[in-house]
Amino acid sequence: LLGGITASSAAEPYPTHPIRLVVGFLAGGPTDIPARFIADRLSAQLGQKVYVENKPGAGGMIALNDVLAQPRDGYNLSFCTYFDAINTLLYQNVSYKLADIAPITMVSKYYYLMALAKSVPADTFAQFVGYAKAHPGEILYGTVGAGSTQELVAHELEKTAGISMTKVPFKGANEITQEMLAGRVHFQVGPPIAIGAYYKSGQLKVLATTSPQRLASFPEVPSLTELSYPLTPYGWLGVCAGAGTPQPIVDLLNRHIVSITNSDEYRQFMDKAGNIPVAMTPEQFGRAIAATADDAAPTIREFHMQIQ
Repeated sequence: LLGGITASSAAEPYPTHPIRLVVGFLAGGPTDIPARFIADRLSAQLGQKVYVENKPGAGGMIALNDVLAQPRDGYNLSFCTYFDAINTLLYQNVSYKLADIAPITMVSKYYYLMALAKSVPADTFAQFVGYAKAHPGEILYGTVGAGSTQELVAHELEKTAGISMTKVPFKGANEITQEMLAGRVHFQVGPPIAIGAYYKSGQLKVLATTSPQRLASFPEVPSLTELSYPLTPYGWLGVCAGAGTPQPIVDLLNRHIVSITNSDEYRQFMDKAGNIPVAMTPEQFGRAIAATADDAAPTIREFHMQIQ
């Protein structure tokens, strides 16, 4: 009632010192930017510094493994993503399971934009498909980590459109975008926060979106569904801890973060980025994490994407 809680096994209120929020992707990217927004506002609410630490690589596994190796006391948090669920299917020798993660809340979801470099002579999705068919394997598409939604969607596009492209892996979406601006990578299934500004400035083309309907931020961009490609995948971002973190701490963090994601300031920030603000209970978020893995499993099996 006085602003702190005491976990059943602890002798002091939480938090009493700074909290680390670990991001599994590069600084300045579409995962890092929302993480820093949340960390800054959470610092003010908790009265303790919440600082972001970037540990990119292996589709977020380096960051998550780091968090899971620390005491489960609420001072080491993960800015978790859909990768954390998919990685449990993608890697044969993955070092964690979903039960090792304590979900706190999802903070945003986003549908993807189909971005094309200016160097490719196509201005509509139909023209792009025609060009790709005439140049099999020549379209280079960027992905962030093995088994990313970008890669899953690219495979589904190849299958449904009857085209063949070549994958080029990167550590972050911002790296892909820079290579597209230079014309060295041609296509990206990317988040609006990484692509939107370059599209609106005329530096990249956007052919379609994976949202069920057109996005309010990009009303002129058709959805894949209306183009007869019924693909509606989305990515999500959230805050997680290690399983075993005292429930009173999880609940406290959930209340504070949800108050941030429900704020007008956060909603305006998300609208500009093309993302959708989300607030969930830990239980709802846990079900969403499990559903992410279930939805990805058939595609990973079909395209033999599992890694040893």
